[in-house]
Amino acid sequence: MTKAQKAEVIDFLTSSFKETEAIAICDYKGLTVKQLETLRNRVRVVGGNTKVVKNTLANIALKNAGKDGYELSETNVLVWGNDQLQIAKIVAKFASENKELFVIRQAYIDGSFKNAEEIVALSKLPGREELLGMLLSTWTAPIRMFVTGLDNLSKKNEAQSA
Repeated sequence: MTKAQKAEVIDFLTSSFKETEAIAICDYKGLTVKQLETLRNRVRVVGGNTKVVKNTLANIALKNAGKDGYELSETNVLVWGNDQLQIAKIVAKFASENKELFVIRQAYIDGSFKNAEEIVALSKLPGREELLGMLLSTWTAPIRMFVTGLDNLSKKNEAQSA
């Protein structure tokens, strides 16, 4: 890789990391190309990116983006995107499906690096759609109960008049 190519990769990663809300750093040693492509496809669906990058280039890009505090070593795949919860859910689910082959090391979420246990805990929170569904259910509950009560009252009145 030439210096120009390295500079191009660093610039791309720096600009991507500056704009993103979540960056997961995971060990992928032992994964097949097909398994790694499955991860890429899942991340792509939520508008994220997945990239295997040399550690020195990734460290420079993280530092340039103001998201330093963790030194990359060994084999790493970087997963990043704007939806923190979706990235955490995808990475945690993929780690549970590929035990021993895919390990969450750290993730940059909410302005600091979190460990794997915190990422797994975050992944168990309900997503936006689930929260909206729960809110809608709460809002419509009084109306449903009122309609059910009226229906029961009309049935009772019909039974008494018959």
